[in-house]
Amino acid sequence: MTAKNKSSRGRQEQSSNSNDKRSKSSAASSKSLSTERAGKSKDKNFRPHPEKVKAFKTGPSKDKKTGDSDAIRLNKYIANSGICSRREADTYIRPGSATVNGKIITEMGYQVKPTDIVKFDEVVITPEAKRYVLLNKPKNFITSMDDERGRKTVMDLIRRASKERIYPVGRLDRLTTGLLMFTNDGEMAKKLTHPKHEVRKLYHATLDKKLSISDLHKISENFVLDGKMVFVDKISYIDDKPKFEIGIEIHSGRNRIVRRIFEHFGYTVTKLDRVVFAGLTKKNLGRGVWRHLTEQEVNNLKMI
Repeated sequence: MTAKNKSSRGRQEQSSNSNDKRSKSSAASSKSLSTERAGKSKDKNFRPHPEKVKAFKTGPSKDKKTGDSDAIRLNKYIANSGICSRREADTYIRPGSATVNGKIITEMGYQVKPTDIVKFDEVVITPEAKRYVLLNKPKNFITSMDDERGRKTVMDLIRRASKERIYPVGRLDRLTTGLLMFTNDGEMAKKLTHPKHEVRKLYHATLDKKLSISDLHKISENFVLDGKMVFVDKISYIDDKPKFEIGIEIHSGRNRIVRRIFEHFGYTVTKLDRVVFAGLTKKNLGRGVWRHLTEQEVNNLKMI
């Protein structure tokens, strides 16, 4: 190879190297510019996908155990059952008065699930809120949860009174009007219907004829009806009313007892209205209208 050729080849290699350097420099510059633009674009115009934003805010989803969200603290469970307040429940939990699924629980804050069986002093309890409803029953409604003959029942009148399933306390026959209480508190219902508690029930009875003074005295004394002793607490004529309108107070829970008392002495009851029940009255309660008992009224009933 001649000196001229070597010189020419040297210039070509130098030129090629120079071009490579410029190309790399240009690529680096282009990459830097691209990165810079991308950064500016992200700062000003970047909009992540809504689902990604949602996932970012809420975090990864976690599987929840079935029923955990419905679990409540044991003291609240006991309080909701109507036994006592939450604070009082804690004092009963510590010494072991409550069991869950047969196991004594003394832990404060223990979570009870809907499927758990909870007992307080060996009695099964439920957390359903207790409801107490008073109805001024009209005529021609039967005291029954339903009727296979399609007759109107008292449940038709109080259907919207409570989301909990409530039941009538005692009975009033179809033609008898007046106070009828409903509740889902079984202990309360049992107390109000048991004769030993002598729950006061006052009726306004209208008879087909005047009640003689002698018969009034006979009814006020103990007498036997259908083989059983009848106890009438009070009976009297109603002030400023005819002698066939009578006030009679009893605590017996026998079926149709007031009508049967008067029939026993030869009278027919044409109208019968219960005006007082366990200290509750019809004040400001129209016929066919219901109301919830006040807290004070419930407390009074619990003291019976």
